[in-house]
Amino acid sequence: MNDKPLRIGKFEINNRLFVGTGKYATYELMRDALAETGCEVVTVAVRRERMIDSSGRNILDFLDPDKYTLLPNTAGCFSADDAIRTARLGRELLEGLENPGSAWVKLEVLGDRKTLLPDPIGSLEALGVLKAEGFTVLCYTSDDPVMAQRLKAAGADAVMPAGSPIGSGQGVLNPWNIRIILEQLKEADADYPVIVDAGVGTASDVAIAMEIGADGVLLNTGISGAAEPVRMARAMRLALEAGYLARRAGRIPRKLYATASSPVEGVIAANQ
Repeated sequence: MNDKPLRIGKFEINNRLFVGTGKYATYELMRDALAETGCEVVTVAVRRERMIDSSGRNILDFLDPDKYTLLPNTAGCFSADDAIRTARLGRELLEGLENPGSAWVKLEVLGDRKTLLPDPIGSLEALGVLKAEGFTVLCYTSDDPVMAQRLKAAGADAVMPAGSPIGSGQGVLNPWNIRIILEQLKEADADYPVIVDAGVGTASDVAIAMEIGADGVLLNTGISGAAEPVRMARAMRLALEAGYLARRAGRIPRKLYATASSPVEGVIAANQ
C-alpha cells in the first residue's frame, strides 16, 4: 500500500491483517483461506491438543515458514502462570522451525470461560515475566483506555484492544474507546502499534477498524466460520486495504445539511 511497514519490536510487517488458524473444517481449507488473505503473520494456539488433527496431521505442515511468520498465542489460558508456560512452549516449538517469530507472543490471559474477557491483573503479571525473558509481547486487552495505558507502560510492544467479545462477530462495538486508546497511546509515539483484535464478523468491521486509525486487525472466526471461508478471506483483505487508504486519504467532514456536488452559484445568478 505504498507506505512504511508496521513495526512491532524488531519485526516489520507489510500486510496489516493478522489471521488465526482455528475452527477450519480442514487444514487444506485453512491453507487456501490464509493464502487468499495475503497475510504475513499467522497466529497459532500452541496448546498441544490443537497442533494435531484427528488424522494425526500437524498444523505446522500446512503453514509454510518461508511464507508466514508464525505468532504463537496463549489462547485458552486463564491464569498468568498458564499463559507464561504456554508462551515458553510456543517459543521452543517454533525455534525448531527457525521461524523469525519464535521470540514473540500474542498474550491472552482470560478472566472467565463464558465471556472470554481479558483478566487485567493476570495480563499485567504475565507481561512483566515475558518481557523479562526477552519476548516481544502483543497484549490482548479490553477496550478500556486506562488498561491500555497500563499495558504500554508495563512494556507491551503492541496493545490489542478487542472490538467485541472473541468470536462474537459483533464488530467494533465501541469505536469511541478505540479512538481514545489510539490517541493516548500514540501521543508520545505516533508509531506505537495498536491492533484491533476479536469480534470481527465481516469485511465492513475490518474497514471500520482501519478507518478509525488502527494499525492492523487480527481475526479468525470471521473467516473460518463463514459459509465460504476463502471468499470471505479475500473480502477481509480488500476491506483492510480500503480502510487503510480511506483513513490516510482524509474523509470529508460530516455536515447537518446537504452540500450540492455541482456549484449552483452561477446558475442562480443567471436566472435573476
